[in-house]
Parts: sequence; structure tokens; C-alpha cells
Amino acid sequence: MRAALWLMGLFALAVAGAWLAGNNHGTVAVFLSPYRIDVSLNLVLLCLGGLVFVLLLVQRALSALLSLPREARRWRLQQKERAAHAALLDAMGHFMAGRFLRARKSAEAVLEREASLNAADQKLAHSVTLRSMAHVMVAESAHALQDKGLREIHLAQAQQEAERASGADRQTLLDGIALRAARWLIDDRDANASLAQLRQLPTSVARRTVAMRLHLKAARLAGKPEQALDTALLLAKHRAFSPAASQSLVRGLVQELIGSAHDDKALEKLWLSLPPAQRGLTEVATDAAVRLVQLGGSKAQARQWLLPVWEAMQSAQPVWSAEAMQRLVRGVQATLADAQSADGRPWLARIEAAQQARPSEPHLQYLAGMACQRHQLWGKAQTLLAQSVKGLQDPLMRRQAWCALAELAEQRQDTAAAMQAWKEAAQVR
Repeated sequence: MRAALWLMGLFALAVAGAWLAGNNHGTVAVFLSPYRIDVSLNLVLLCLGGLVFVLLLVQRALSALLSLPREARRWRLQQKERAAHAALLDAMGHFMAGRFLRARKSAEAVLEREASLNAADQKLAHSVTLRSMAHVMVAESAHALQDKGLREIHLAQAQQEAERASGADRQTLLDGIALRAARWLIDDRDANASLAQLRQLPTSVARRTVAMRLHLKAARLAGKPEQALDTALLLAKHRAFSPAASQSLVRGLVQELIGSAHDDKALEKLWLSLPPAQRGLTEVATDAAVRLVQLGGSKAQARQWLLPVWEAMQSAQPVWSAEAMQRLVRGVQATLADAQSADGRPWLARIEAAQQARPSEPHLQYLAGMACQRHQLWGKAQTLLAQSVKGLQDPLMRRQAWCALAELAEQRQDTAAAMQAWKEAAQVR
């Protein structure tokens, strides 16, 4: 539409110019004594237009000629700036390719070229950012080459340059440098210094995924599973890991916390602080129950922790893996109730019901036999334990089953059977 309007305007001007020139009969008289020159007004106007056009061309030519030194200086500055940027890109490329010495030299070349620009009073608008990034690349390369002295020198220089930046660039550079320094400290196995570095970050930066990942690594390296667990839960909430990886990581940290508990009160406090999803895991519940018994805690309390897992095992349609079943059986065995306990009979009924639901499961046969022995049901214990030793693969459980059979044989005063059972227990490897 705009082009059509321009075309219509040009046609209108052409028509108007032609009409005025055709109907203009004026003349211009020029007196040059003793001569008189009569010139058409149209010709005079045409000559004036041509003169103005020539003057404009001369003015543009003089302006271009006078600006040549300035353009030459700008071109040289542009070439030097491009060379500095190319050197920085080379440093990054060499670093990613594992050529750390070349990366360090390229980054140092950036600093040299930028310094030459400053010496020539040709400062770049982003010189502070360029110097800071170059110092970081030198420090990264020095870290990869295990040159801690050079790394610390350029790290300090990068921080100094970042402090001179203005606006959002300053905070961005400082945050990035702090995160890189924290990662380097983790690589140096200095977890406490890395945690201190991360604590200095602003709250908004500390909650970024990359910062929380570093905090998780540093906390685990420093032997602080509480901090590591809190960070892992946040990362899982932000979907920083796959669901399976998150569950495995959190489960491992919880088990580490359980193993580090020094008394039953601390373990109970830890258990109450765990989310229900974690308390329902077989590994977590069994480790907590066994640890509580080891610390002299209440076995009844330990059985309460195991009850949800036991009910989940009974209600689950697919067959549990041998490892999971073995872990659960060990946990329940460690907390087996005596006949005099208030929940002794209910737990015996639960174990027998589970064993009858899965009569060919050797782990449940073993557990039911040990529970029956605890409740002085000698005959049933003898039958179940004799069946379990045929299918048990775990050496410890097989040995304990044979030892229980030997004790039962001694109670029957069957010396030959007892000797054979003790022999089998001793031969288990």
C-alpha cells in the first residue's frame, strides 16, 4: 500500500512539473555590459537544482574524506575487539576439548589484547566482563592442570573485575564466579570451605538447581547427611533428577542418617521427621527397626515401624524380589516378640498368615519357624525350618536356620540330629 501511494505521488509531481514547465513563459535577463542575455526561467531553475546537487555531492565527499582517520581508528578497534573475542572462543573450545594448556594461553591472550587496547586509550564498552571471563577461563584451565596457586590468583582478579561491573552484570558475574569456586573446592575435597562459599550466596542464587547440586555434593563429602537430605528433597521437588534417581538418592541419605544415630531418642526423632513416603520404604523401615534394637530401644516400637511395610508386602500382588524379602525378614526377625509381649500373638498370626499365603517362599518359612521357636511351638518350628534350609540362599540365614534346628534336636535329646545340624551350620559358606 505504501509503495502504491509513493508511486501515485511521483506521478502527481511529474504531471505538475510538466504542466508548470510547459506553461511558464518567464525569462531571466542577465546584464553584462554592454551585453544583455535573456535566459528561460525553466533553464535557470534547472541550473540552480543542478548546482545544489553538485554542492551536496562535494559536501558528502569532503565529509567522507575528513572522517577517514576516525573510520580507520574504529576499524582497528573493531579488528582488535574481534581478535579478543576470537581468542576467548578459542579458549572455551580448547577447554571443552581437554586441551587445558592451550585454553590457558588463549585466555591469557585475551587479557593481553584487552590491555593493549586500554594502553592505546581504546576502551571497550564491555571490557570489564571480557576481562572477568578471561580470568575465569585461566582459573578453570589452571584448576584442570592442578595449578592451585595460579587458579587462586586469577580467581581473585576475576572477582575484582566483577566488582567493577555495573547493573545486573555485576551480580551475574559475582554469582557465577562464586559457584565455580565452590565446585573447585569440592574437587579439592575441601567440603567445609565449599559449604562456606555456598552459604555466602544470596538466597535466590542458593535455591538454583546448580547451587543445590553443589550443596548436595559438599554436604555428602563433609559427612553431613542432614543437610544433604534437605537439599536432596528440594532437588527432588524441583525434578532435578529422574524419579528413580531421586528415590534412590533420598533413600541412601536416610539410611546413612539412620546408621549415624547414636541413641534411640535421636533415632525416634529422625523417624518422626521423615515424610510418610520414606517411612514406607522397605530398606528405610528395616534399617531403622534394626538400628533401634541395636541402640537398646523398644522392640515394640520397632515392630510398629515395620508394620506398614509388612502389610504392604502382604497386599502386593507381584512377588517381591528375593533381596527385598530377605531384608524385611531380617528386620522382623531382629524385632521378634516374645510370647509374653502384648503383640506377640498378633505378630505370630501375621507371620503364619503370610507363610500360608506363600507356602513355597523360603524366607517366610524361615521367619515363621523362628517365630514358632520363640513361642515354644517346637514341632511347627522344626517343620518350617527344615523346609526353609532347602531354598535359602543367604549364608547367614541358612546358618541360623541350621543352628535353630540343632537346638531343637538337643531339646528332643536327638544327639545324632543335633550333631548333623551343627555340622551343616559349620559348613555353610
